[in-house]
Amino acid sequence: MSARLSSAFPADRAALVCFVTAGDPTPAATPAILDALVEGGADVIELGMPFTDPMADGPAIQAANLRSLAAGTKTADILQIATDFRSHHPDVPLVLMGYANPMTRRGPEWFADAAAAAGVDGVICVDIPVEEDAALGPALRAKGIAPIRLATPTTDAARLPAVLDGAGGFLYYVSVAGITGKQQAVQASIEEAVTRLKASTDLPVAVGFGVRTPEQAAAIARVADGVVVGSAIVDIVAEHGAAAAGPVRDYIRSLSDAIATARATTNA
Repeated sequence: MSARLSSAFPADRAALVCFVTAGDPTPAATPAILDALVEGGADVIELGMPFTDPMADGPAIQAANLRSLAAGTKTADILQIATDFRSHHPDVPLVLMGYANPMTRRGPEWFADAAAAAGVDGVICVDIPVEEDAALGPALRAKGIAPIRLATPTTDAARLPAVLDGAGGFLYYVSVAGITGKQQAVQASIEEAVTRLKASTDLPVAVGFGVRTPEQAAAIARVADGVVVGSAIVDIVAEHGAAAAGPVRDYIRSLSDAIATARATTNA
């Protein structure tokens, strides 16, 4: 799998994984927002592929999908954004996150080829269950692209081996049973889940859903390998539109700074 992803989770601190929707508010505005994420301290970028029925996402990301689609964003635009990002940021891992239809409608091999050519390191497909891995997973792995899997509070010991089989990059722990947004799991449940997951895999475990404040990010960073932030960034883009890069950079820096000191504070 991608060397960029494997080196994105340092041993001495948690990685900051940041999500934005491609094409929100427009395809032309997305590159500056991605640059701002990197400048703010993001370790991994998740680039959302807009879709008409984002069933795992809450109102903020649903709205971002609609803004992007209204702006005319196509798969070709997303791949071009990824290609341009890779040329400017050769060492920062880039993950495409989205739903099966845009990824498979022209065939999994076509999508895997195009993603690899654009410099994509991993793919999160929300609505292909592990039992249907053949729909996309083999094509991705053949191109060295990590199929990143999701675990949830309902992923029990019987199902976890199937989730991990064929997974790569990192394991994304969805800390609440529900859609993306403002709800957040209690810290004790996150700690328990991370301990359980790490006992079953050598993949880094990144925790997301509901992370908004530096304090929340720091608390998760003390126990997990990565902290995933999405809806809070999307809200900033919704507020500032094409001028979002600066506010996004400042917000990401606040999270990055909190994560960087989280374990040092714990060990002091």
